[in-house]
Amino acid sequence: EDPSLERHFRGHKDAVTSVDFSLNKKQLASGSMDSCLMIWNMKPQMRAYRFLGHEDAVLSVQFSPSGHLVASGSRDKTVRLWIPSIKGESTVFKAHTATVRSVHFSSDGQSLVTASDDKTVKVWAVHRQKFIFSLSQHTNWVRCARFSPDGQLIVSSSDDKTIKLWDKTSRECIHSFCEHSGSVNHVDFHPSSTCIAAAGTDKTVKVWDIRMNRLLQHYQGNAVVNSLSFHPSGKYLVTASNDSTLKILDLLEGRLLYTLHGHQGPATCVAFSRTGDLFASGGSDEQVMVWKTNFDAVDVLKTQKTGTSVDGACHILQSETDCGVNLKETTTQDSGGNEEQQEKENCLASTLELLKEQLLILTQVWFVL
Repeated sequence: EDPSLERHFRGHKDAVTSVDFSLNKKQLASGSMDSCLMIWNMKPQMRAYRFLGHEDAVLSVQFSPSGHLVASGSRDKTVRLWIPSIKGESTVFKAHTATVRSVHFSSDGQSLVTASDDKTVKVWAVHRQKFIFSLSQHTNWVRCARFSPDGQLIVSSSDDKTIKLWDKTSRECIHSFCEHSGSVNHVDFHPSSTCIAAAGTDKTVKVWDIRMNRLLQHYQGNAVVNSLSFHPSGKYLVTASNDSTLKILDLLEGRLLYTLHGHQGPATCVAFSRTGDLFASGGSDEQVMVWKTNFDAVDVLKTQKTGTSVDGACHILQSETDCGVNLKETTTQDSGGNEEQQEKENCLASTLELLKEQLLILTQVWFVL
């Protein structure tokens, strides 16, 4: 079933720059060029909260994992931490010497990573907003920075056309990806922490395996790609582009699933909910839209039931060596007369054989969106 537009929210007075769901999906946060942070209540008939405090455009918003805080980064060089209730209380700290482009909580909610036009990435302790360390090898504005789900890595993307992978503990740059021919607007980790995806002004979306620093997939679009978000199952990716469209990519098949039209003008941001059954988008048309995913009912149920991501693209797009080892282990196990176990093993073996064949083309998947 196709994704469907469930709701749209109007209240911003300029382009929407960022959207994020709370864990329980009861609230949706959005930032805008109008300097406001909006908290939209998903329950019908409940009014939205408009938070005022930033003195310039709000470029990034994110709920903490618990949902008790919302972080926002602004062109006024500050970061604010808000309590998403009717009072709209917040604390503020000057995070950078230039525009703050991106804010992102670690999965434990204890740290915040920020990215800025001052060419740095900074990590902060959420408690008391204490500065911890800075990463400063980019040579141009840093558009986006994210913690890996396992908390061990940080990835950042920049107008210097690079994506940098950092070790959070050693604070060193592990690798620089230089395959983009333009600024890299957005980057994010796959739920497994083994892959990253990036969106660029060169109209591409690229997916890398960070264990081998290898390009896995390359999607060529028709317009600048502003934002992307992994489905929690890891099997799908949603993108937002300047041609006003949202696109759903099937990472297992390496193909475009859906193109969604809703925004009038550039689609600037997009984000899946934590369970994957919804995603939100924002645009230069000042609208926030909420979409029902629909196409992945099985994946959504699995994610909700287990509370963890199920096997996704980056688990499956392994090296031939990995597949060979897994296949060997699988086929040499003694089934012990257990038919169900044998069936699972046969299924896995055939899947791995198929994947080994696909690996010949998966390293350079080109798809015109």
